[in-house]
Amino acid sequence: MRNQLLLWFILGAFVLTTLNSVHDVLAHEEYIRLRKQHGHGVDHIQQMEQPLSGIQIHKTVLALTKSASIHVAGSNLLGSKGEDVEWVTINLRNANPTNDDWVGVFSPAKFNESYCPPVTIDEQKYGAPFLCTAPLKFKYANYQNANYTKTGRTSLKFRLINQRGDFSFAFFSGGLENPKLIGISNFVGYANPKAPLYPRLALGKSWDIMTVTWTSGYNIDEAVPFVEWGWKGQEQKRSPAGTLTFHRNSMCGTPARTVGWRDPGFIHTSFLKDLWPNMVYTYKLGHMLNNGSIVWSKKYSFKSPPFPGQESLQRIVIFGDMGKQERDGSNEYANYQPGSLMTTDTLIKDLDNIDAVFLIGDLPYANGYISQWDQFTAQVEPITSRVPFMIASGNHERTWENSGSLYTGLDSGGECGVPAETLYYVPAENRAKFWYAADYGMFHFCIGDTEHDWREGSEQYKFIEQCFASANRHKQPWLIFAAHRVLGYSSNDWYAKEGSFEEPMGREHLQKLWQKYKVDMAFFGHVHNYERVCPIYQNQCVNKETSHYSGIVNGTIHVVVGGGGSHLNTFTTINTTWSVFKDYDYGFVKLTAFNQSSLLFEYKKSRDGKVYDSFTISRDYKDVLACVHDGCEPTTLAS
Repeated sequence: MRNQLLLWFILGAFVLTTLNSVHDVLAHEEYIRLRKQHGHGVDHIQQMEQPLSGIQIHKTVLALTKSASIHVAGSNLLGSKGEDVEWVTINLRNANPTNDDWVGVFSPAKFNESYCPPVTIDEQKYGAPFLCTAPLKFKYANYQNANYTKTGRTSLKFRLINQRGDFSFAFFSGGLENPKLIGISNFVGYANPKAPLYPRLALGKSWDIMTVTWTSGYNIDEAVPFVEWGWKGQEQKRSPAGTLTFHRNSMCGTPARTVGWRDPGFIHTSFLKDLWPNMVYTYKLGHMLNNGSIVWSKKYSFKSPPFPGQESLQRIVIFGDMGKQERDGSNEYANYQPGSLMTTDTLIKDLDNIDAVFLIGDLPYANGYISQWDQFTAQVEPITSRVPFMIASGNHERTWENSGSLYTGLDSGGECGVPAETLYYVPAENRAKFWYAADYGMFHFCIGDTEHDWREGSEQYKFIEQCFASANRHKQPWLIFAAHRVLGYSSNDWYAKEGSFEEPMGREHLQKLWQKYKVDMAFFGHVHNYERVCPIYQNQCVNKETSHYSGIVNGTIHVVVGGGGSHLNTFTTINTTWSVFKDYDYGFVKLTAFNQSSLLFEYKKSRDGKVYDSFTISRDYKDVLACVHDGCEPTTLAS
């Protein structure tokens, strides 16, 4: 078998005298150059950005040798009992071991030049690359084995999720910048790589609709997607699902169009309509094959939303900048997103006490490495399969030059919003423009998209005002604004150096809307820490209280809650008098509405789930109606 593999790779490498793909290497180098131009050096990319971007896969040299070997221990068949995640052990041997040796996980398993983009004129001249696709994940051979360089033998454990393809493990020397392929493992794969997986619930455009989105390997010419659902323990019914996908040419630039590209499979969304309030529903995903048989997912459940204005216990979690983190320790050489799993696991433990989650931008930080979206959806699946998981668009989902983004930059790695808007449903009129309204019981949410123009006169500004104005504060007293970049107040170091303590022009354009419509709280991510600001208007605190607010609604409480998992950001040493509480740590906010007059705000740390900052609000409906500065309804002297 190993000889056949060697022959296959050698035959596939007949043009390897010059292994660099001039076209794609130059594209990747141009990406690095532009990152530097925008203030991001290579060091920053490797330490603070997507770890896979540090691998110069195009420079791979074929150096297969009998003195090195790599082999998957145990069965080559994964998921034989329906599992969608398995641990795999890899045994390594190298007669010339170094600390730069590493192993990459590739899928599909045959990762030669046949998976490269179409040949260009430069490639015809200089030779196509042997490898042009980044691995799904990687580990250094000496991971947790300091004796590897002495013995030349070790084992690694990888956690593989079902990603619609088989897997192989490639053994490299030469480090990440000059990889030499010295060994290739046997292949492993899931029993059904096309299985429906990773359901994501989301609120629909009306309170009685729940949407279910999931990923599979089945296109519509192979199977009909649907959801079977109903009250728990009662007769079930079926609802159809629509199917979407996206392609390499949907991406705006490198690495998403080049080394980071991986087929995303097919994304299905079904709308479960006419829900009864407060009911527990069960559901499972199905695909009816052409022969009439059905491929089923596991069974899941959710509780339907309350009727708008209904008084009951309602609990909402809000945070941003989650990132993803591998449970097997792979990809983490840069300590990229060390808090992501802490946040995930803390939320899972408390899920019985959570009704909905809002992740306000910067989800996996895939940054153009499309395989990482699968990794992220798998990580959060225990949450997204049980409660509505609402997202906002961040710079790492959307920002790309000359693509309609408000900001110039390369933060999305060429994705320009396409994976996020396809993989996650939001009740927006146009999902490419990520602003939308959402209702949950006594809460009315207005979600902004900071990657598109929000300034006065813009399409989004009109939406934001309409969203605020549409809130019936008698029935839905708790009015929340949320967006990714800080449009309000932050004591973050870089904002302080700019002198704005916000994104330029943020509150200049929006604060009069917050004040006019008496928005209770405005949440932002982007800055990776936690900060609570006093009820504020025009840079002035309008309430000196810090733990309990009551009476007339005046000023909006601003909260930065970007500590969902990615590397933390420091605060300025400047004394920002409007700042009530700061925390340089990972965490999230939980809002608990008890009724239309009482609300509890809690900031919890991800490491232990304990409360480190809190306040309460109590008021009557007349307090929302009361006239305040720049927040009065027109009146007349006429009787």
